[in-house]
Amino acid sequence: MDNIKETIIEVIKSILPITIVITILQFTIIWLPLETFIQFLMGVLFVGIGLILFLLGVTVGLLPVGEMIGAALPKTKKLWLVIFFGFILGLVVTFAEPDVRVLSTQVDQVSDGAIPKSILILSVALGVAIFVALSMVRIIFNFSIVYILAAGYGLIFLLAAFTPSAYVPISFDSGGVTTGPLTVPFIMALGVGVAGVIRGKTASTDGFGLIALASIGPILSVLILGVIYG
Repeated sequence: MDNIKETIIEVIKSILPITIVITILQFTIIWLPLETFIQFLMGVLFVGIGLILFLLGVTVGLLPVGEMIGAALPKTKKLWLVIFFGFILGLVVTFAEPDVRVLSTQVDQVSDGAIPKSILILSVALGVAIFVALSMVRIIFNFSIVYILAAGYGLIFLLAAFTPSAYVPISFDSGGVTTGPLTVPFIMALGVGVAGVIRGKTASTDGFGLIALASIGPILSVLILGVIYG
């Protein structure tokens, strides 16, 4: 019950400021049609209810399950299994990420279908999956995250030179949307679970950095998509 109360208060604190600002602008500067303003207020209500239910679902279901999976996989003593399921979980959780769906729809509209929604979603999901798998490798073999970050961004800047300019901002936006409300808690919980079991590693040292790495994958995959389609 306390968890529900805290979540409701957190959501209200999140959406109340923007609601107040839009309301002030409505009656001072912009003067939107009354119908549009009422739709905005209804949208705020629906967003609030949706966020409350979503955050409760994440807290009650996704976080514990992600951490349990991360803790259970290393106990099989099969390192390939940890890497494989890191890839699979990174893939499927990105398919479910609402931010990716929003981006793909907007890109499809702006490009008049030149960049199909399905291709963009698949490329982003594959990028996340590959780098989540690499994150599992990093945790298992205990090498510095700096090496992957340096190599990843070096490759990004190299590919950007050969990709049509229209794809470059799309690629970086694709990296940003993977840090959404579904991907972040699950992937972080998975990393903390794996790091907490393997070789007694401390989760605070090795369990984090997965989101930074996962964000590189979509950028690279969309840039490669630009090289192919461009």
